[in-house]
Amino acid sequence: MGQFERHVFVCTSGEWCVEQDGDGVGVQKRLKHLVKQAGLTETIRINQAGCLNQCGHGPMAVVYPEDVWYSGLTVADAEAIFSEHLQGGQPVERLRYQATPGNHKLKRDGHGRPISE
Repeated sequence: MGQFERHVFVCTSGEWCVEQDGDGVGVQKRLKHLVKQAGLTETIRINQAGCLNQCGHGPMAVVYPEDVWYSGLTVADAEAIFSEHLQGGQPVERLRYQATPGNHKLKRDGHGRPISE
């Protein structure tokens, strides 16, 4: 096992996860607060992340070592991820992001709206 039982990366930079699609910074801060409040900072690490190459699906988070991805997150969703996944060991299926490996950025028009292909 590594230094932490679980390591969570939340997209907190770029144009989309922070400025267009929601509050990635707020999600990260709420998860960090919940972990600290529960006294789990020695076993669970919450980090800000740069772009996860899934722009347009955010805010995004990924939990390791399970490699579970979450998309379209709100600050309120942090509660479910913390209690169900980080504490309970069960991914939150309604928030889970399923994609093949690689870059899945949505194309955007000049106003930031996704372009359907």
